[in-house]
Amino acid sequence: MPSNWVGQLQLAFSFHCCSIGEYLGKVLIINDDSKNEVIIINTQIKIMLRQISLGTLGLSIGGILVIVGFVAYATDNATLNLAGFFYGFPLLLGGLALKANELKPIKFTQPTTPEILALREKQATLTQNKIRKDITRYCYGQNVHFDRALSYLGLGATDDDLPEITGLRETETEGAYTIILEFDSPEFSIDAWKEKYEKMIKYFGPGVDVKIAEVGEDRIELALVTLLEEKAD
Repeated sequence: MPSNWVGQLQLAFSFHCCSIGEYLGKVLIINDDSKNEVIIINTQIKIMLRQISLGTLGLSIGGILVIVGFVAYATDNATLNLAGFFYGFPLLLGGLALKANELKPIKFTQPTTPEILALREKQATLTQNKIRKDITRYCYGQNVHFDRALSYLGLGATDDDLPEITGLRETETEGAYTIILEFDSPEFSIDAWKEKYEKMIKYFGPGVDVKIAEVGEDRIELALVTLLEEKAD
């Protein structure tokens, strides 16, 4: 199955899921006067829909349709038999192909509080939002999350060398929205990461500062902090 077809299907599905999530979020909280609760419900719906596996969805729907097709064949229902096989087998095969190339979402290592969600709505940059959305959804046609960014920064040339994202969390740094990416980095020391600081500033900016910390053996945390001065401008 062509990889571009897989990518287009995944992007289209993600777009529609986000759109549906925004609509459902608005409907569910239409009589709620609390802005924080609005953000929480809307965000939870979007996360839930982004974390639907296209492979599992294709296998489930395709499997059901194929079973319906066999039952219809056994009961001489030609119309239902044709529909079940005609739609069921392609969905089943498509689900298998997607499942074989599936990269699971990265999990939050701590819940995001209502205060941080409100801060994200006000301060998060396009880059921060894109990173969060990209690594917390199912991906297809790639082996590791964040591979292009890490390769560009010079932190690994192959999938085996690249640091692995193991989690993320959202917090605040002196009133500024912050997203923290947690890495397992056996191949690159804290010094190697810090050498890439200037390149990171250019890559993740504008409007973002970068803080790098070693929190354990082979464990690195990369914090992307909103620059309030640039946000105000």
